[in-house]
Amino acid sequence: MNKDLNEMTYREATQELEEILRAIENDAVDVDELTQKVQRSSQLIKLCKEKLRKAEKAIDQVFNEENCEAPAKAADAKPAPGGNTLF
Repeated sequence: MNKDLNEMTYREATQELEEILRAIENDAVDVDELTQKVQRSSQLIKLCKEKLRKAEKAIDQVFNEENCEAPAKAADAKPAPGGNTLF
């Protein structure tokens, strides 16, 4: 595959990692290729970590912007100052 890292999706990167792992496990990689495969794997893992961090930040931002807290139930409502409830 060896697609340019800048153009790869997370799924493509993990699929290539799985292909490399299968090739190594099946002894389909000779010693001359092994270093290249390990280096490529390292690049793919780094890419996947970056994509996961970026997704996590984006999700956190959405939750922070939307203030996604559960609304308070009527039983949990606190009385307004002066002792009166809001209802």
